[in-house]
Amino acid sequence: MPERDVTLDNEVGLHARPAAVFSKAAARFESAVTVVKSDEEANAKSVLSVLKLDIRKGDSVTIRAEGSDEQEALSELVKLVEDL
Repeated sequence: MPERDVTLDNEVGLHARPAAVFSKAAARFESAVTVVKSDEEANAKSVLSVLKLDIRKGDSVTIRAEGSDEQEALSELVKLVEDL
Protein backbone atom coordinates (compact mmCIF):
# COMPACT_ATOMS: atom_id res chain seq x y z
CA MET A 1 0.00 0.00 0.00
CA PRO A 2 1.66 3.25 -1.10
CA GLU A 3 1.76 6.20 1.26
CA ARG A 4 3.20 9.69 1.39
CA ASP A 5 3.84 12.14 4.20
CA VAL A 6 2.76 15.74 3.78
CA THR A 7 2.89 18.78 6.08
CA LEU A 8 -0.02 21.21 6.04
CA ASP A 9 1.01 24.76 5.39
CA ASN A 10 -2.35 26.55 5.13
CA GLU A 11 -3.66 28.64 8.02
CA VAL A 12 -6.67 26.47 8.90
CA GLY A 13 -5.23 23.01 8.31
CA LEU A 14 -7.85 20.46 7.26
CA HIS A 15 -10.77 22.08 9.00
CA ALA A 16 -14.30 22.67 7.65
CA ARG A 17 -14.08 23.74 3.98
CA PRO A 18 -10.62 22.29 3.23
CA ALA A 19 -11.65 18.97 4.84
CA ALA A 20 -14.79 18.89 2.69
CA VAL A 21 -12.78 19.60 -0.47
CA PHE A 22 -10.27 16.88 0.48
CA SER A 23 -12.94 14.27 1.27
CA LYS A 24 -14.86 15.03 -1.92
CA ALA A 25 -11.66 14.55 -3.93
CA ALA A 26 -10.89 11.27 -2.13
CA ALA A 27 -14.40 9.98 -2.80
CA ARG A 28 -13.82 10.19 -6.55
CA PHE A 29 -11.35 7.30 -6.36
CA GLU A 30 -12.17 3.64 -6.18
CA SER A 31 -9.25 3.00 -3.83
CA ALA A 32 -9.60 3.09 -0.07
CA VAL A 33 -7.86 6.23 1.19
CA THR A 34 -6.71 6.75 4.76
CA VAL A 35 -5.26 9.79 6.52
CA VAL A 36 -3.02 9.17 9.53
CA LYS A 37 -2.02 11.74 12.16
CA SER A 38 0.15 10.44 14.99
CA ASP A 39 -1.47 7.10 15.83
CA GLU A 40 -5.00 8.00 14.68
CA GLU A 41 -6.42 6.97 11.32
CA ALA A 42 -9.39 8.32 9.40
CA ASN A 43 -11.29 7.37 6.27
CA ALA A 44 -10.36 10.21 3.89
CA LYS A 45 -13.74 9.92 2.16
CA SER A 46 -15.55 10.94 5.36
CA VAL A 47 -15.46 14.64 6.24
CA LEU A 48 -16.32 13.89 9.88
CA SER A 49 -13.52 11.34 10.18
CA VAL A 50 -11.01 13.83 8.76
CA LEU A 51 -12.26 16.61 11.07
CA LYS A 52 -11.84 14.34 14.12
CA LEU A 53 -8.09 14.18 13.43
CA ASP A 54 -7.89 17.94 14.19
CA ILE A 55 -5.24 18.55 11.53
CA ARG A 56 -3.77 22.03 11.93
CA LYS A 57 -1.16 24.17 10.22
CA GLY A 58 2.27 22.58 10.58
CA ASP A 59 0.93 19.10 11.30
CA SER A 60 2.41 16.23 9.33
CA VAL A 61 0.04 13.53 8.10
CA THR A 62 0.40 10.35 6.10
CA ILE A 63 -1.95 9.67 3.21
CA ARG A 64 -2.36 6.02 2.23
CA ALA A 65 -4.22 4.55 -0.72
CA GLU A 66 -5.03 0.97 -1.58
CA GLY A 67 -6.82 -0.20 -4.69
CA SER A 68 -6.88 -0.10 -8.46
CA ASP A 69 -6.20 3.64 -8.75
CA GLU A 70 -4.03 4.03 -5.65
CA GLN A 71 -1.11 5.83 -7.32
CA GLU A 72 -3.37 8.37 -9.01
CA ALA A 73 -5.33 8.92 -5.78
CA LEU A 74 -2.19 9.40 -3.74
CA SER A 75 -0.62 11.83 -6.20
CA GLU A 76 -3.74 13.95 -6.55
CA LEU A 77 -4.54 14.08 -2.83
CA VAL A 78 -1.00 14.97 -1.80
CA LYS A 79 -0.95 17.75 -4.38
CA LEU A 80 -4.32 18.98 -3.14
CA VAL A 81 -3.09 19.17 0.47
CA GLU A 82 0.08 20.97 -0.61
CA ASP A 83 -1.96 23.50 -2.62
CA LEU A 84 -4.63 24.24 0.01
